[in-house]
Amino acid sequence: MAQKAKKPIIKLLLELYHDPDRKPGIVILKDLVSLTLYHRTLPRHYFSRYLFKKDRLNIRDYYPDKFLYYGIKPFLNDKELWGVLENKLFFHLYYDQFGIPLPGILMYNHKTSFTFNGKQIRITDTEGFKSLLRDLFAATPALDSMIIKKSFWSYGGDKVYKLFRSQVADNSPVLAELYREVSASGFLFQETVIQHKRLNELNPSCLNTLRIDTYMDKEGKVEIISAYIRMSINNSHVDNISSGGCQVGIDLKTGILREEGHSSFRYYGVKELKSHPITGTLFKDFVIPCFDKAKILAVEAAGLIPGLRIVGWDVAIGEHGPVLIEGNADYAMRGNDLSERGYRTNPVFRKILDELKSS
Repeated sequence: MAQKAKKPIIKLLLELYHDPDRKPGIVILKDLVSLTLYHRTLPRHYFSRYLFKKDRLNIRDYYPDKFLYYGIKPFLNDKELWGVLENKLFFHLYYDQFGIPLPGILMYNHKTSFTFNGKQIRITDTEGFKSLLRDLFAATPALDSMIIKKSFWSYGGDKVYKLFRSQVADNSPVLAELYREVSASGFLFQETVIQHKRLNELNPSCLNTLRIDTYMDKEGKVEIISAYIRMSINNSHVDNISSGGCQVGIDLKTGILREEGHSSFRYYGVKELKSHPITGTLFKDFVIPCFDKAKILAVEAAGLIPGLRIVGWDVAIGEHGPVLIEGNADYAMRGNDLSERGYRTNPVFRKILDELKSS
């Protein structure tokens, strides 16, 4: 199914005007002025954090994207190490040596050079690519599909494809387009993670991943800041919010979802979600399976790369437990700010603020 289209600004403004849960116009105006003076920048985050809702009274607990992006990550993360996480091949090679559970790599490439089964193969046309894919599926008979993702600088689910065995067997036209995309850059071909059946109740069309962000203090102690789950709401195989998915915050102590979820303001509008739009599963009281193990995995991964002190980890809950999908040193913290109902309400994030103030 095609990705949900962004809504025109005019339509969003009309939705906002007719929203029964919004604050009065004069209150919204006062909020905007107050936040402009408080943060000394335009409060562009006011709408993406749904601060226009009547129940959002703690508006100063939410932070502008500019502060989250430029004020925190450069201070805590050594940029020379970003590549270890941002390049998905480097990420896999680094964490595989420690026995961290990861999706299996089937093949990878750099333009027309493909590494498969320990050998480097030059593929210069679509027919050669199709033949290679047939060999790959033949070598792994239990594999029904694979995930193909760009190795580096890919965000928000962009350049992520799911290819099925049947598409290769049927010589699907999509293979020619896929070869043009893959041969122009570097991609990773991974085994598809089969998610825990409990999470299929939320959405079975994609791998519903947890975003868990961690903070390492000056002494090397790692703590989890926050967590939320992402899922597609348009039958897409990617769960990213920027691709039209939605997110729901998770209580760190219990692993239980919060009552409300959110999609991108530009995709889904002013409405907060109480249940999944396709499956109808209620978020309230839904328990994430293996959540304690997922937290342990995130803390372990964070402790293995001390030069990056604040990281957003993507963790899947597979059939047999948590699997580390990737780590992000340059992650979009706005999602965590939203899921925590204001980052400043979070005790671990306040430790970060204290460190910034004392530096």
